[in-house]
Amino acid sequence: MSLPPSARLSLPGPPSPPFPAPAPAPVGGGDGAAHAPRSALERVLGGPTGLGTTGLRLAPDAECADTDAAPDVSPEREPAAGQPVPGLYHHPVPEPDPARVEEVSRRVRSWAVDEVQAVPPEWEDQFDGFSVGRYMVACHPDAPTIDHLMVATRLMVAENAVDDCYCEDHGGSPVGLGGRLLLAHTALDPLHTTKEYEPAWVESLRSDAPRRAYHSAMDYFLRQSTASQADRYRHDMARLHLGYLAEAAWAQTEYMPEVWEYLAMRQFNNFRPCPTITDTVGGYELPADLHAQPAMQRVIALAGNATTIVNDLYSYTKELKSPGTHLNLPVVIAQREDLSERDAYLKAVEVHNDLMRAFEAEAASLATACPVPTVPRFLRGVAAWVDGNHYWHQTNTYRYSLPDFW
Repeated sequence: MSLPPSARLSLPGPPSPPFPAPAPAPVGGGDGAAHAPRSALERVLGGPTGLGTTGLRLAPDAECADTDAAPDVSPEREPAAGQPVPGLYHHPVPEPDPARVEEVSRRVRSWAVDEVQAVPPEWEDQFDGFSVGRYMVACHPDAPTIDHLMVATRLMVAENAVDDCYCEDHGGSPVGLGGRLLLAHTALDPLHTTKEYEPAWVESLRSDAPRRAYHSAMDYFLRQSTASQADRYRHDMARLHLGYLAEAAWAQTEYMPEVWEYLAMRQFNNFRPCPTITDTVGGYELPADLHAQPAMQRVIALAGNATTIVNDLYSYTKELKSPGTHLNLPVVIAQREDLSERDAYLKAVEVHNDLMRAFEAEAASLATACPVPTVPRFLRGVAAWVDGNHYWHQTNTYRYSLPDFW
């Protein structure tokens, strides 16, 4: 399945020096089959097992030795239920370590239900169905300890609490969203005010589940991260909140964005805060000046964009059942380009594939141009996150099912 070149998303050129132009996009089948030729990124970064597998795992630093995680078990087993979107370019991954999944799931449930009280009893089935432990273990194969994995897991749950309670399923609304998000953001980026007014702000951090979750998850994150990593995360969360506000504004005005406008919104309302902390979860740091390079920023943005379109594709049928018009890429393409639901969905698959191939090509180019050890290590972690994110969407049949387009 493919579209003519004229129908594909046109991406802007690579950033200017210090890094050279990207290597050509990898050749490979749309279904990500294991026998497809190895991509440039795999040749530069990967071992013989390919992206997203246990071969991606880096040996932990001595000071980050795993003291609380169970040893790895059998690396290859039958995949979980759920079929990949036909034609979607992706890299299969092995089942995540079940011992780690069980322990992360146990700890995060205790934190979410008891410690921050973000999950009331009537939501516990949905929380369990989210399978966040399996998600994070799959996305961070190089995490040296369970404590490192828990940094990502708490933040993921907190981000979803804000999305659900402020924007989506559990009482969310576009009306007044900006004020709620601003106050929630102060749980990540603290308010610096006078002694007279500080107590009221501190009390506000305990006022609702999303703020409690944000504040607690950020506190745990600060114990593992450097100051620059924390500031990087705050910046990416501000990007996320900006994307929430754009989507909310369109909902209030009933505006159907152009496809390029939707993709711009999704560059902000996307998964970027998750892979951007891959070095913190891995127990090392990509220096701030290297993270800030335009070439690195482009790679991270492409990774976030591709993984977010994966969410659009797997959540498509779920969102069609929700009240009103729920924006996702197939819906916007169908409306703006006058295509059938099926043709719009298939074109969205190709948009994802173009983004994914651009991510891999530019990451390979960057790893070659800047072989500082932390650069390929960070790129390897982002690539593993991209693959783990697809794995979770594919296998989470509690939440997702594919449309009947094939």
